[in-house]
Amino acid sequence: MLFPGQGSQYVGMGAELFDARPDLLTGVADRVLGWSLREVCLTGPEELLTSTDRAQPSLYALAFALWMELAERVGHPPIAAAGHSLGEYTALAASGAFSFDEGLRLVAARATAMAEAVRQAPSGMAAVLGAAEDKAEEVAAARRAEGGRLWVANLNAPGQVVLGGGLEDIDWLVGHGRRLGIRRVVKLNVAGAFHTPLMASAVPRLSGALEQIEMKIPAFRVWANVTATPFDTDQARRLLGRQVVAPVLFGASLRAMHEAGAEVFVHVGPGDVTAGLARRAVRGCRVLVVSSISQAEEAAAVLGS
Repeated sequence: MLFPGQGSQYVGMGAELFDARPDLLTGVADRVLGWSLREVCLTGPEELLTSTDRAQPSLYALAFALWMELAERVGHPPIAAAGHSLGEYTALAASGAFSFDEGLRLVAARATAMAEAVRQAPSGMAAVLGAAEDKAEEVAAARRAEGGRLWVANLNAPGQVVLGGGLEDIDWLVGHGRRLGIRRVVKLNVAGAFHTPLMASAVPRLSGALEQIEMKIPAFRVWANVTATPFDTDQARRLLGRQVVAPVLFGASLRAMHEAGAEVFVHVGPGDVTAGLARRAVRGCRVLVVSSISQAEEAAAVLGS
């Protein structure tokens, strides 16, 4: 099971889920968040929904609701799960490591802390397409040696690496990509340089929220973004705290899950981003997308067979 991160949101998402899961998506969510999840997801406006403090809780809640729709139809747990950045919290909630509402509180605290970090240090991200991981690391290190602020943030799949840094550093990367030997640089429409040291001020607030929950033994293994290995319950809080400043090793996680026996990868949540990453990272694997209740029904027919 794969759960998406920030960037997969769009106005109008989850309309059928709000009708199917009012207990979670209006009752619990609105009480925890203090604002209307339904209104933000269905009517936006886009600027509001894409803001970090709205996008992250919204994606977490809808992906979890879709997971419940799928899990109830399949009837048996997966052998593994992972989430991209924010999606890691959905994966952990799905595994029972903490409850839906505990996870929503964590995600809300994480989003608020990350949004504040961006206000303190405006920043951005860019995808370097066709560049090997070592090339991306080399470019970022060279920029830092010149006094810049640029780091590898996401190692998503072969040929798809994301760098994060100061706004001027991202502009430099876009402007000099070809000279640096990068086929294409695409500036991403995100609020800041997530998973880089520029998020350091978010860690204390998130760590405080993590200390308030009881971490349980998950029903199935969840691969951690920071290590590309399954979470150890005793280390989960530390790894989730590190995750906001450390690179997301998603490609390595996908390959490790495949080596551990995963033959089918199921994207659960809005969009289909993690499905595309699975296809690139694990050639020949079977990939399913569950972004609606009807797709949950279709996937359950496959997974239950």
